[in-house]
Amino acid sequence: MEYIRVTGENLDSEHICCAISNNRDIQVASKKAWLAERFDDGLVFLKSVERGKCFIEYIPAENAWNPIDAEGYMYIDCLWVSGSFKGHGYSNDLLAACISDSREKGRQGLCILSSAKKKPFLADSQYLQYKGFKVCDEADNGIQLWHLPFSSDANVPRFRDCARHPRVDGMGYVLYYTNQCPFNAKYVPIVEETARANGIPFQAIRLQSKEEARNAPTPITTYALFYNGEYLTNEQMNDKRFLKLASRQETTMS
Repeated sequence: MEYIRVTGENLDSEHICCAISNNRDIQVASKKAWLAERFDDGLVFLKSVERGKCFIEYIPAENAWNPIDAEGYMYIDCLWVSGSFKGHGYSNDLLAACISDSREKGRQGLCILSSAKKKPFLADSQYLQYKGFKVCDEADNGIQLWHLPFSSDANVPRFRDCARHPRVDGMGYVLYYTNQCPFNAKYVPIVEETARANGIPFQAIRLQSKEEARNAPTPITTYALFYNGEYLTNEQMNDKRFLKLASRQETTMS
């Protein structure tokens, strides 16, 4: 497999490997705009030359849009290999490239989010363990920070205090999200409208800067949904899924 690095110079012409193939789709445009502003912060987007879900996205941890303290580490936003690309060792290729690049840049190691119980859009903990990663911190909602230090004296990454006990004020649904995930550009407005049409209290808060993301009340900033102050899920909602969730919450509360 050949790989290509997406940069500010080729971003417009390259497919960015997510689930949407049309570059004119609002989701793709949103993601590309977010990427364009991150390249100067050291973000790397390495992908298969073939169209499909086979890529790794990583950034110096000091510039990560997550509430972590991991100075000197490289933070992996996303390692995604799925569909026909699975089972060919491409995850190993991409991770190896990230490790090599991070070492060359003088980084102390890698860190990434996962969970003991598999959750959508998070790295597989079994794969991370197989590759030598270890849990270095865990929030109350089960989201874990894993790390792969390059030396025995490397510092240990930690969640910031604001994310250690995920909770928000207020009743109803509160969503924290960023444009890092392309799906949000389409589906957050759909869920907002669905909530309005059904009289469901709902507030969407888009994190628009690294500083806002690093002080968020959730380890996962791409998509974190709360209900009556309690963390619910990082799974992106469409209208049907949200109504099903809301119905289930009503039943639980009654």
